[in-house]
Amino acid sequence: MKRILTLLAALVLFALPALSASAEDAEDFSGVTLNVYNWGEYIDDSVLRDFEAKYNCRVNYKNYDSNEMMYTNISAGDDPWDILVPSDYMIERLIREERLQPLDKSIVNNLDNLTDSVKNLAFDPENTYSVPYLWQSVGIVYDTTKVDPAKVEEKGWEIFLDPELKGHVYMYDSSRDAFMVALKALGFSANTDKDEEIQAAYEWLLQMNAALNPDYVTDQMIDGMAEGFKWMSLGYSGDIAYILNENEDMAFCAPKQGTNIAVDAMVIPANAGNPRLANYFIRFITEYEASLAISEFTGYASPNRQVLDELSGPGGEYEGNDAYMPRSGYELDEIFVDNLKVAAKMSDLWLRVMATK
Repeated sequence: MKRILTLLAALVLFALPALSASAEDAEDFSGVTLNVYNWGEYIDDSVLRDFEAKYNCRVNYKNYDSNEMMYTNISAGDDPWDILVPSDYMIERLIREERLQPLDKSIVNNLDNLTDSVKNLAFDPENTYSVPYLWQSVGIVYDTTKVDPAKVEEKGWEIFLDPELKGHVYMYDSSRDAFMVALKALGFSANTDKDEEIQAAYEWLLQMNAALNPDYVTDQMIDGMAEGFKWMSLGYSGDIAYILNENEDMAFCAPKQGTNIAVDAMVIPANAGNPRLANYFIRFITEYEASLAISEFTGYASPNRQVLDELSGPGGEYEGNDAYMPRSGYELDEIFVDNLKVAAKMSDLWLRVMATK
């Protein structure tokens, strides 16, 4: 989402080109275009301009709105991408299908900048192919003047069955996230492949639909909750961090039943035309200045340890903002794994849930 930077932040960003340029002698990539495919509203444009200035190159930057859209594009071979920023489970698939090339660690030599919470994760245990870009969790945002915080904390995901909230709730239109909510509420793994557990989650979601009559939305929930149009919503922590900064009545809950922790990471396709420049881009994004600008702009947690501490610490943009920092090390939290059969089944059942509205 768009961010309105404070004057101080703007002055810091204004100084970034000089800071970046003085860090090292950069190679000259005159005449080279780096093709970057990333999520929408997921970078501060100043970062791209700084990278272009430092390496004397051009960045062709385009957006997608889902991992599946990105996968369809690269499978069709319509565009030659040098950088992708998929989520964890999609990176697992791309590695399995040999669609990625290993990073050049002689260039991407700054992984010590990263917080331990996002390094060496199961989908890429040694960060051979990927470097985290941003990370997040899924949680509940709610209006404390309408919904009792103690009730939300006690019930967790079960709050989405409370008929007292009927007509006042957004539900994020995502089969994967909705089934995660239902599975966690029922005490199951978000990555289950058991038919009986998926069926139980489907029935739970039908109950949710009947109890709440929610509005099924995607990014509309951001402004909707910031403006107080609804009392409660499922959402992503970065979006909720923005909502909390905009509306002091809003609060965040990461349910005790566990949730999804998601990591979006930079990777280089096997057929990338400019892999050397792509490796420099990954290193550039992982450095303090770029990581600060991106995290401050988006509201999503930075993988850069220094940035994470600064933005969440005293005087930081997200000081006291419960949604900014994803929960770390909680045993019931999970990262999604790639299972095409289960994902297809959940997608079909989710359409049936919404059809009952």
